[in-house]
Amino acid sequence: MTSAQRTVLAAVCAVAVSTVYAIQPVLEAAGADLGVAPGALGWLAAAGQFGYVAGLVLLVPLGDVVNRRRLITAHLVLVAVGAVTAGLAPGGPVAAAGLAAAGLFAVVVQVAVAYVAAVSAPGERGRNIGAVTSGVVTGILGVRVLAGVLGDAVGWRAVYVVLALLCLVLAAAVRLCLPPDPRASRERYTRAVGAVARLAATDRLFLGRGGIAFFLFASFGTLWSGLALPLGAEPWSFGTAQIGLFGLAGLAGALGAARAGRWADGGRTRAVGGWSLAGLIASWALIALTEPTLWPLIAGIVLLDFAVQAVHVTNQHLLTTAHPDRASGVIGAYMAFYSLGSALGAVTTAWAYTTWGWWASSLAGAAYALLALLVWARARSSVPAHGSEAAPQARA
Repeated sequence: MTSAQRTVLAAVCAVAVSTVYAIQPVLEAAGADLGVAPGALGWLAAAGQFGYVAGLVLLVPLGDVVNRRRLITAHLVLVAVGAVTAGLAPGGPVAAAGLAAAGLFAVVVQVAVAYVAAVSAPGERGRNIGAVTSGVVTGILGVRVLAGVLGDAVGWRAVYVVLALLCLVLAAAVRLCLPPDPRASRERYTRAVGAVARLAATDRLFLGRGGIAFFLFASFGTLWSGLALPLGAEPWSFGTAQIGLFGLAGLAGALGAARAGRWADGGRTRAVGGWSLAGLIASWALIALTEPTLWPLIAGIVLLDFAVQAVHVTNQHLLTTAHPDRASGVIGAYMAFYSLGSALGAVTTAWAYTTWGWWASSLAGAAYALLALLVWARARSSVPAHGSEAAPQARA
């Protein structure tokens, strides 16, 4: 796979996942414009997430059934339709429907990762997955900056119009730049779904990586769903655009972890997982410090996002290596743990902050990181000590 092809797929992941998270920095402005009551804003923010979870269950297994390059192209077009529907919506219900549709087809991210695993040589699989997966965190964090700037300058609707246009451009780029899907044979849809269900019930490697992902992204969600609360309060009282800029710190950490794929190719998945999760726990000691200066917080954000991305890349490398014939379904099922963990973190951080303050949110984030480390310690026997290939005994 060439550098240009990796860049295209990383951009696909960044733009697609951005449609799910772009509403967060502009939520109040969008709600006021659409006539959504303040108490119902949470449903508007959750619409894309609900669509995303549905897509993980219903659409991602299609990647093991049909041509993935065509599927990526079609999903990008449909993400654009959902985004432009949200951006032009006359009221809350239509906007929520557009956001849900965009989220439903934003699972093109998982199809793209499975495609990368399929077309990559074994010695480059981790490197390529790491490069492409960096687009996911780039989108989640970068869209906070984009939405904050565009929302203040032009209005929240412009964010979704821009994302829709980018999806259409990338759909054309995928069709023109990427090689054909190399698989000679494909499964039936029902068989692909059934195989993933059996995997989720019996495979020790999958269950271990999924458990790690659940607590990993609970910790991640605790930070990014709650960070605006202390930054928007005294003594800082930052606005939307200023808070969005903190996404740059997370972006720096996440992009730094792109090298984790090369470490996985070199057979160091155990070591990467252990020290990254230890770093995740340590990051919360810095994130808890929001006064008298924000520099410890910024350093903690960089460390947290580096650790999360490093573990996430090695998890996907292990799973796609162990299950190359049904990589789409496996990644989709794995990402269900990601979505559930992120939701848990979002709920926890809001409750903890309003009850006790930011120190309590930070304690919860550190607790989730510690639980991820404990799951990693328990599950590491299913990972070979000196190789990137999944051990034969990983499957029950």
